[in-house]
Amino acid sequence: MHVVITGVSRGIGHALAERYRAAGHEVTGTARAAEGAVPLDVTQPDQFPALAEAVGTKPVDLLICNAGIYPDKGQSLASGFNAETWADAMATNVTGVFLTVQTLLTGLQQAKNAKIAIISSRLGSDELAAGGSYCYRASKAAALNLGRNLAVDLKELDIAVGIYHPGWVRTDMGGEKGDVSVDDSADGLVTEFDRLSLETTGSFRTWDGRDLPF
Repeated sequence: MHVVITGVSRGIGHALAERYRAAGHEVTGTARAAEGAVPLDVTQPDQFPALAEAVGTKPVDLLICNAGIYPDKGQSLASGFNAETWADAMATNVTGVFLTVQTLLTGLQQAKNAKIAIISSRLGSDELAAGGSYCYRASKAAALNLGRNLAVDLKELDIAVGIYHPGWVRTDMGGEKGDVSVDDSADGLVTEFDRLSLETTGSFRTWDGRDLPF
């Protein structure tokens, strides 16, 4: 199996890449800067041809759109959330996902029973809105919506799409107070990716197998 993962330099992306390699799968990882990874800043459209070249004619059995940022953590409504922060969140967490899928669509079509896993967040759910983190929440809601719509269009191409909440993970992004370890999150996500099929395409699930409201 050939697995492509964006954002492998650290955290969940790094852990997922380690697991798939240990299982004997071929992994193509991307990062803005990381040894052994395809250089890719998902906010820069002119860098995607390098990803296409790195993958070449290989089928892509599983694409994991993991690269993401949380740029507005702790910002206040009165003084935070400037236009640049909004633009960065959307470019990374939404447009970057779309451009990755678009770039690798041919490889996904060449694989049998290909899958796309989009890392979103429960903070993007309409029914779990708790205020604050407006840029992050909005971008993750958009990533969820993107995944749901891709699931409709790609089903006829036999490509399944799942959207996932990795948990509040103890990473540089999640912080030390997170209630899920990187290892537990990555193990759970691998299990959930294995379960994804055309029958469950468009689903929004947690790392530990629970359905989430949209």
